[in-house]
Amino acid sequence: MRETTDDLRAEYKGLADLARTLSPAQWKATTAFYGWTAWDEIAHTCFFDETALLSATDTDAFARDSAGLMAQIAAGKEISAIAREKYAHLDGAALLARWEPISMRLVDALQPLPPKARLPWYGPSMSALSFASARVMEVWAHGQDVWDLMRRERPATARLKHIAHIGVNTFGWTFVNRKLPVPTPAPRVELEAPDGGTWTWGDASSAEFVRGSATDFCLVVTQRRHLADTALRYSDGAARQWLSKAQCFAGPPADGPAPGVRKVVYAP
Repeated sequence: MRETTDDLRAEYKGLADLARTLSPAQWKATTAFYGWTAWDEIAHTCFFDETALLSATDTDAFARDSAGLMAQIAAGKEISAIAREKYAHLDGAALLARWEPISMRLVDALQPLPPKARLPWYGPSMSALSFASARVMEVWAHGQDVWDLMRRERPATARLKHIAHIGVNTFGWTFVNRKLPVPTPAPRVELEAPDGGTWTWGDASSAEFVRGSATDFCLVVTQRRHLADTALRYSDGAARQWLSKAQCFAGPPADGPAPGVRKVVYAP
């Protein structure tokens, strides 16, 4: 639990440090993620860090808050609009000042929990360890949108392993979520870690495989890049079917970007 929450803290700090470099105009600039601005990305992260903090510290308050959110969604409101309304009075700098201490409080609340403690969330409850890992994934994914907006290449870290692990574990769910049969066998996944090592999942004897950099894999499973815009190598069966629609985050089926749409040419 300590290692995962330390990674979550580092992921938060990395995004906050990037956000501190944004000019007022850049806060309002549109990212490639559904037309959200950089402000929207931080607002979304702040919104769910606040509700995550309730889940970790006051389950009754979380239940009330969750019911209110579900009612708004049932009435036709989108999450992005709900977050915009909640933080509409804050400019980018003020939003960052609100979010940073909340994110640190969340890490502090999660750190002492037993890894298998159950926390309520939207849908099934989650173990505290999975909950923390999922926050790493969410912060990394929405942070990527801001890095892309800035045309800056993001340094890869060992924290990618959390995202890659979630990506591998949601192989079957990617198909079930779309009401499609799950292809077999599951692919063997071999990824090049940032430190030059190799991370592996699955049966080494599987005829299906995915190979390449951990960064490329994480970009695909979080739907921040089209498969064609990466250097991933994969077998032409279950692996290709999976990577073409991979979705490691919860919610209804979502389609990633078309080829070339999120291919980034980094600023010199």
